[in-house]
Amino acid sequence: MTNTDYQSDTIKDVTPDPLGARRIVVLVSGNGSNLQALIDAQSHDRLGGGEIVAVISNVADAYGLKRAHEAGIEAVALPHREYDSREAYDGALIKVIERHEPDLIVLAGFMRILTPRFVQRFLGRMLNIHPSLLPEYQGLNTHARALAAGVTSHGCSVHFVTEELDGGPVVLQAELQISPDDTVETLQEKVRSREHLLYPIAVQWFLEGRLQFSAEGAKMDGHLLPEHGMRLSHADAAEELDEELDAELDDEHQD
Repeated sequence: MTNTDYQSDTIKDVTPDPLGARRIVVLVSGNGSNLQALIDAQSHDRLGGGEIVAVISNVADAYGLKRAHEAGIEAVALPHREYDSREAYDGALIKVIERHEPDLIVLAGFMRILTPRFVQRFLGRMLNIHPSLLPEYQGLNTHARALAAGVTSHGCSVHFVTEELDGGPVVLQAELQISPDDTVETLQEKVRSREHLLYPIAVQWFLEGRLQFSAEGAKMDGHLLPEHGMRLSHADAAEELDEELDAELDDEHQD
């Protein structure tokens, strides 16, 4: 077929409009340090073309709302105590979120158990970050529980949100080796730095279309991920964060 065999007036000399930025809504309840990591990544064009269009909190004085306001992002307080039930609150939250037409909803320290109605409404386009190597230590007080159990490995996980609390398909993890002198406070600090490293990466992958939710689990570039997703080792995470590796760990690598 030559170039003159077929012409179409519907496509000739038409330049498609560029796609708008992918829209992100972030839910917070407190300090919003992971929100800040996402804001920083966005300012350096490291969110896959995504734009945080709104930050919503169930706590009226959450510091995360101040972070949003200072970044020029719409900040919305929707206090859950003003609603008679969890279902009523989630219904109102759905309406506020949908007004912003998000491509992705990011839970960044949003301390609410979501109703099945809410989860099903946004299933497959909602991410959460959790301070443990899931499926270990679902729920609260993960650092104290890890120390009490005497385990040597801890970390954080990014996962898709499903109706099971902290039980959705895991996308990405960063590992941390617990040292004998670690406390809840030191673990919290080390894990949080890994959260700030991982979350923008996962958001970028999702908005680029590389990361997808499926009935079988999380997929990356069309390939089903293992139960723990992709895992960044302690050494690799420490290198990315410019941390000093423990001498004990260095000795293990030399053996």
